Amino acid sequence: MSAIETARRYSQYLSRHLDNGNLKPEVLNPLLSRPLDAADFYAFADWEQLQHDENEAELARQLRLLRRYVMAHILIRDINRISDLNEVTGTITRFAEFAVNTALNYAYAYYQDMYGTPIGRYSGTPQHLSVVAMGKAGGYELNVSSDIDLIFIYPENGDTNGKRERTNQEFFTKVGQKLITLLNDITADGQVFRVDMRLRPDGDSGPLVLSETALEQYLITQGREWERYAWCKGRIITPHPNDIAALVRPFVFRKYLDFNAYEAMRGLHRQIRREVQKKDMADNIKLGAGGIREIEFIAQIFQMIRGGQIRALQLKGTQETLKKLEELSILSSETVARLLEAYRFLRDIEHRLQYWDDQQTQTLPQQPEQQQLLAESIGFDNYEAFSDRLRQHRRFVNQTFEQVLAEPEEQQNEEAQEFAALWYEGGDDAEKHKQLASLGFDADSVAARLAQLKKGSKYRHLSARALHRFDAIVPQIIAAAQTCSNPTQTLFRLLDFLETVSTRSSYLAFLHEYPKQLQQLAEIMSQSSWVADYLQRHPVLLDGLLSSQLMVQTQDWPKISAELAQTLEACDDTENKMDTLRHFQHAQTFRLAVQDLAGLWKVEALSDELSLIADIILTQTLIHAWRDMPKTHTDTPCFAIIGYGKLGGKELGYTSDLDLVFLYDDPHPDASDTYTRLARRLTTWLSGSTGAGTLYDVDLRLRPNGDSGFLAHTVAAFEKYQHENAWTWEHQALTRARYIAGSPEIGNAFERIRRDILTQERNADKLRNEIIEMREKMFPTHPPLDSDVKYARGGIVDVEFIVQYLILAQSRHCPALLENYGNIALLRIAAEHGLIDQESARLSRRAYRFFRKLQHDRKLRDVEKIEAGEELSAHYQAVKKLWQEVFDEAPKTV
Repeated sequence: MSAIETARRYSQYLSRHLDNGNLKPEVLNPLLSRPLDAADFYAFADWEQLQHDENEAELARQLRLLRRYVMAHILIRDINRISDLNEVTGTITRFAEFAVNTALNYAYAYYQDMYGTPIGRYSGTPQHLSVVAMGKAGGYELNVSSDIDLIFIYPENGDTNGKRERTNQEFFTKVGQKLITLLNDITADGQVFRVDMRLRPDGDSGPLVLSETALEQYLITQGREWERYAWCKGRIITPHPNDIAALVRPFVFRKYLDFNAYEAMRGLHRQIRREVQKKDMADNIKLGAGGIREIEFIAQIFQMIRGGQIRALQLKGTQETLKKLEELSILSSETVARLLEAYRFLRDIEHRLQYWDDQQTQTLPQQPEQQQLLAESIGFDNYEAFSDRLRQHRRFVNQTFEQVLAEPEEQQNEEAQEFAALWYEGGDDAEKHKQLASLGFDADSVAARLAQLKKGSKYRHLSARALHRFDAIVPQIIAAAQTCSNPTQTLFRLLDFLETVSTRSSYLAFLHEYPKQLQQLAEIMSQSSWVADYLQRHPVLLDGLLSSQLMVQTQDWPKISAELAQTLEACDDTENKMDTLRHFQHAQTFRLAVQDLAGLWKVEALSDELSLIADIILTQTLIHAWRDMPKTHTDTPCFAIIGYGKLGGKELGYTSDLDLVFLYDDPHPDASDTYTRLARRLTTWLSGSTGAGTLYDVDLRLRPNGDSGFLAHTVAAFEKYQHENAWTWEHQALTRARYIAGSPEIGNAFERIRRDILTQERNADKLRNEIIEMREKMFPTHPPLDSDVKYARGGIVDVEFIVQYLILAQSRHCPALLENYGNIALLRIAAEHGLIDQESARLSRRAYRFFRKLQHDRKLRDVEKIEAGEELSAHYQAVKKLWQEVFDEAPKTV
């Protein structure tokens, strides 16, 4: 049986047109061998001649005839499984675009002849109409019998320049009306598309066309929540260079995580559900439970919440959005695979329902004969088997939908009700104190803090909606805090956080929507005042608690770095780029801190991760700060960033600053001025404060001549300085320096200079005395107290000075010491080469690791101060012993 005959069986529409001779085989058959594209549409008729002749009736007729062939082509290939869903929806969408543009060209030319060309009042340039495709047309997802949702926008007001002058508003209104007539009117040849204009501002009661200014004002002052979802798929399908994306994007995709979207999406879905129940539409595969609309909502809810922060989610199509959600680990691979399978299955059914008689329907048939045909067209032997598969898909879609958009478990248990009494007015104060004490709280201080919160100006000025959420969250916070080991301290941190975010309804929505994550937040804050403060400064990080990657240690850093680069490329101004870098660094730091609190990291490995994050940020910052520079003489700067100190030694902590030196090698006469400006700009990008906070404190004092030196140095000047003017302490600093970003050639030159300097022949006694003297110079400003593991005798600085001495004294004979492996590894290398005692090295390595962990815990885990004890003293003694062996003297104190 031929493909056409096979398709006939499942489409009355096709059979009718074939039998009536409305589809000519010589036209149809050649089209069936391949997908259709715009060239096929243009070749169907002489559209230019029809426009030139102003033959409106024939133009309308040819569009309808073309639509008939497009429909036949789509359904024959689809029913015979020659095409897939993307071809079906892509073909009908491209045809819709062609039809709209053909009608628009005719309508514009028609009224241009009558009234002249519309001219912009401010620009003085000819104006063109932008047609925005909304809904499925915007997402390249039209179904074959779909209507098309359109909005008409023109750039600016003004008047036409013809003898019969009209305002631009009047002109484009007439153009829009004729466009609709050409496509929407039903003639003897049928209809091209039903045109729906109800998504325009103010719907049927609003003007048919709007200027860009009017659209912007409407979205800012009157745009409703459901219109955000509609505009998410909005796409200009006309060729004129009008770009309304800058107007629409801030309305659709909020700058911050928008958890309010849940409530709005639920409201929209409840409205649809009521309509479905009222009209008994359970068999509707689009609007019924587990239908197409629920899959679209699942994809769109994440776009609405995160699209403002993650530009990659600002997509039009449902399938591409689901794939991106998988790529971003927002939805699991299994969930996305099953949703995509269900989506394609449901869309296949939708199209077969519409192929039957070209009706805009998504309702399953009731007649047994048609049910059997539908099952066969999908590939099933009978309707029962088909129905079983459909039920499986719909059940999974509905379950996933309910998980994603489930109502928050508000005051979900008896405990929450009990805690509510502690917050709300009324009741016996003595009884409340008693209850607080029984829960493990310091009753007096907690009662006072709750009373202070309620009397505070922030609470009293909340909107009714925010107040309701705030009141619902406080008892949940009390419940979460009382399960922690330090309930009072945890509660205070949570309440401080709540008060800070109380004016941001989206964060209140998050705490309200995610009780499990609220408990997780309490546990994190209970362990670390630093993390609590970090979250208070960057509440956007709350979203990280939802990420499936939160507790995953192994990261694909090349991929993550590439994604950051891609996001930065999409940013349209400097502030957005700076904010993007900050969001990236804060999110990665928070992820590591949460894993660290869970005991997943050793200090050295964590420092490697934090150093790698800094490397990635410095690389991208250099690229974009250079692009931001006005009047540069080269596309690629001959410039490099060198990291010193903790960055150079890959020992960064959560709050470490960056010790940087900037080098360049460029003969251009303006090079000095250009790269000095670049150095200033880099420092601003890194340390400047934006709405998203800061990145790093930057310290440039290790550059040649310190604060009195140039911000950036030539490679030659740096080399000359190191050979002729640098102090021993500057050579010590060079032991922990490495190339980070920028020109690889400069990086190689720096490493050559570094090795030359470190391997110089030195007088060992003189070097030993200089380093001892340098260490003792620290005593007045940093007394060597046993409570300070960094500066104590036998502490961190002593280990660093020992390693630096060994490198400067021995690397000429032991090149392995030149590698930037970190102090622990370098002590081991020195011992293996017989430069220090093996046992002393082992004990000193263990001591250094212990000191680093104490430092780290003091920052992260609320360790108030370091108590001197036997273990700490033993570690100090181990390093002191090594010091004596290396420097041939006992370490002096103040």
